[in-house]
Amino acid sequence: MTYYNSVLELVGRTPLVRLNHLSKGLKPLILAKMESYNPGGSVKDRIGIAMIDRAERQGELKPGGTVVEATSGNTGIGLALACAIRGYRSVFVMTDKCSQEKVRYLKALGADVIVVPAATKSDSPDHYVNLARRIAAETPNAILTNQYGNPANPEAHYRTTGPEVWEETEGRVTHFVAGMGTGGTISGTGRYLKEMNPAIQVVGADPYGSVFKTYKETGTLHSSTPYLVEGIGQDMIPDNVHLKYVDQIINVTDRDSFNTARRLGREEGIFCGGSTGTNAWAALKLAERLDENGVIVFIVCDTGERYLSKFLSDEWMKEKRLLGEERMTIGLLNELKLQSGKLPLISVSPLTRVDEMLEIMELNGISQLPVIDQGQAVGSIREHRVMSKIVDDRSILEAEVSRIMDDPFPVINEAVEISRVRHSLKDSPAILVEEYGRIIGIITRYDVLDVDARS
Repeated sequence: MTYYNSVLELVGRTPLVRLNHLSKGLKPLILAKMESYNPGGSVKDRIGIAMIDRAERQGELKPGGTVVEATSGNTGIGLALACAIRGYRSVFVMTDKCSQEKVRYLKALGADVIVVPAATKSDSPDHYVNLARRIAAETPNAILTNQYGNPANPEAHYRTTGPEVWEETEGRVTHFVAGMGTGGTISGTGRYLKEMNPAIQVVGADPYGSVFKTYKETGTLHSSTPYLVEGIGQDMIPDNVHLKYVDQIINVTDRDSFNTARRLGREEGIFCGGSTGTNAWAALKLAERLDENGVIVFIVCDTGERYLSKFLSDEWMKEKRLLGEERMTIGLLNELKLQSGKLPLISVSPLTRVDEMLEIMELNGISQLPVIDQGQAVGSIREHRVMSKIVDDRSILEAEVSRIMDDPFPVINEAVEISRVRHSLKDSPAILVEEYGRIIGIITRYDVLDVDARS
């Protein structure tokens, strides 16, 4: 029989996958290192088991002990897997920037989770790293694994990730791209690759607002500014960030990170988190100035299932003003209207009496209505025009809507981008949204103006 003794034996040996669509027009080979294939779904599974192993070897972690860590989620999941299998209790401190999916994942693995504000400064006792230290110190038989300073972190990547990248590319890798958070992945992997070939370029992908790029280039530490990507970037320089193995750092915006991650899913089938989008964007930028001899490997940090309520939600992206107009279709706008509590499509039949139609408009607080017959738009009602006609002829109140309706609003497929329908709204106060031959919603001039105001 062929089987593994536990899921911990599944950590590592992740495959490389070629980009085929995002890389069109670029000469180098761009390869994604699929760390999302680890049992806990992220690159941090490698260091979770490595830090537990080290603590056990050194006698720091004893049977029945407690593992404490400050984490953005993925390291916690890697540690929680090992703790669940080896019988340790686990406690994790996270910031409220982390997704609820990660919090629930950790709790499902039996961990205790404490969430603190992300805006807390690094010198505050309530900063998530400092709070984790205090909990570890005050809890009997507990250790702080300290992924930021634990040498087992970069060492795990030196022993596993680096050799895998080298062997899987048959030594042809020219550029390695990884995010910079604790520093373990880029420092350990970079060290190994440079020992094998000093010409290999190790590139850090880092959010705007993080301190790494300025620190490497100037040696000065500036104050960090907020950013939304999880798991990478810092407001300090952790001990495990070994910048001597990093050749350059590329800053990436939240917008580019998230939209690249979303494109990886739609165009390459690589369902990933925002930090992977950061890495991929940096890899694509590198590729623009390389020839066909370039072989770029970037880290796919984790799986997108952890971010369904964050950047993979169109509503969240729109709220954060990160959803580019190229992705804002009239179908999406209609969906967002419904999610925000606005009324669904209200229509009348051409056989509806005018007085009944006016009651519907008054009840729902609307001034225009589509007239729909057997699923087809046959006319439209605009309140001010109807009232003008009633002033001239009160008998219209008892007539059918078909007698006084105007031409129908334009009907446009739900996949059409907003930028392409603005001309229709110059001549009509509204358009109807069609999906597979069904009219599913209405978009008004106000709706589009609201999108512009929030972009």
